[in-house]
Amino acid sequence: MNLFVFGLGFSARRFVERERSRFAAIRATVTDPDRARAIEAEAGLPVRVFGPDADDPRIAADLADTDVLLVSAPPGPDGDTALARHADAIRASRIRWIGYLSTIGVYGDQGGAWIDETTEATPRSARSRERLAVERDWLALGAETGKAVQVFRLSGIYGPGRNPFVKLREGKAQRIIKAGQVFNRIHVDDIAAALAASLERPRNGAVYNVTDDEPAPPQVVTEHAARLAGLPLPPAVDFETAELSPMARSFYGENKRVRNRLLREELGLALRYPTYREGLAALKDDAAG
Repeated sequence: MNLFVFGLGFSARRFVERERSRFAAIRATVTDPDRARAIEAEAGLPVRVFGPDADDPRIAADLADTDVLLVSAPPGPDGDTALARHADAIRASRIRWIGYLSTIGVYGDQGGAWIDETTEATPRSARSRERLAVERDWLALGAETGKAVQVFRLSGIYGPGRNPFVKLREGKAQRIIKAGQVFNRIHVDDIAAALAASLERPRNGAVYNVTDDEPAPPQVVTEHAARLAGLPLPPAVDFETAELSPMARSFYGENKRVRNRLLREELGLALRYPTYREGLAALKDDAAG
């Protein structure tokens, strides 16, 4: 069984690292030639350069020799670049399982209410509307071809090298206070486990919320990390006056509590890190610096 990955980012690479032994061959793409060479040297993977301005000619042959396709690249200005350029090759291939990594942002603002996979997607931001459109394009391909296409809507991703400990040590952490605001999170290892579970139980047209069990205020998570690491708390900052990028500020415009019902009921997955407490406790190396 061979794997091809469009977009070898943080989550996709963790899946490759955890599940490498199940695949006879793994090929992947990144957008930067230097990064491609570095990953090939470090991980021994064939890496192709693919993006808005590049399309390695070997990709078509790679897809013809692929059984499992993971799509982790963000949408381009005209939709999904992989679909736009390689839909025919994917249709003609022996690929039997396709996973598309999306975001819980497609649900938009739910006023802090609990939601699950049955909740209508009502994205507010342009980037979430693009994600939803691409989800639908991939699901349409699955309906057309019979290939099992699954969509995984991810909440805020954290893991080794990408977590509150890193920001605390770098002096970049903030305790931003906005009344009633909560976010869900997901450890990158639980993302990998969800993908692996889906490989064992493919279902064409499935949509899964890949998220933890306990949405929490962001400042509470920062405070817990600081206590674990023995680091001083950053000062509390009111959301209205906080210095945030436009993208970061937009996240606070959406408030929801997301359930992962289908992960448990359909895929039989028990999260290794069901809340931020277990997840942060496992990241002690990052806490120590």
